[in-house]
Amino acid sequence: MPKIIILRGNSGSGKSTTAKALQQKIGRNTLLVSQDYIRREMLQVRDRPNNQAVDLLENLIQYGYQHCDITILEGILRVDIYEGLFKSIEKIFSNDIFTYYFDVPFDETLKRHLQKSNVNFGESEMRKWWRDNDFLSNIDEKKISKDANIDEIVERIYNDIIIEK
Repeated sequence: MPKIIILRGNSGSGKSTTAKALQQKIGRNTLLVSQDYIRREMLQVRDRPNNQAVDLLENLIQYGYQHCDITILEGILRVDIYEGLFKSIEKIFSNDIFTYYFDVPFDETLKRHLQKSNVNFGESEMRKWWRDNDFLSNIDEKKISKDANIDEIVERIYNDIIIEK
C-alpha cells in the first residue's frame, strides 16, 4: 500500500534536510516533493491561497500514490493555504499518512538558516513568514523538537512507516 510522509514546519526547521536523508534511507521508489522547489523554482509564485503550486503538488502526490511506495511531501505548507491539499491527501492515502510538524523556536530556525551555504533571505523575511503552532486539524501530526538530531528524526520516521507495513 502506498504511503505518504508529510514534513511541515517553519523555514529553517530541518524539513528539507530530513526529507533528503529519509529518501536516501528508504531508497528506490520514493518520490520527494518539495513545496519550495515547486513554488519558487518551477512556478515562481507567491505562497498565497489558490496559487498554482497547490494544484501541481496535488498532481505530484497523486502520481506518487499511483507509482511509488512512498511519497515524501516537505514544506512550510501553511494550514490556511494548503488545507484543501491536506483534505485531498486524506482521500488519496486514507490511513497511510505519516505527518510530522517541526516544532522549532524562531531563534533556532534563524540560527540554522544562517548556517546554510545558500542564504538568500534574512531575519525580517523569516519573521514575516513565521507561523507559531500551525498545526493541522484534520490529520494527526507528531511533533519534532529542536533537540532531535537528523539521525534520530530519520530513524523515528523510518520506524513509524516500517511498523505500519
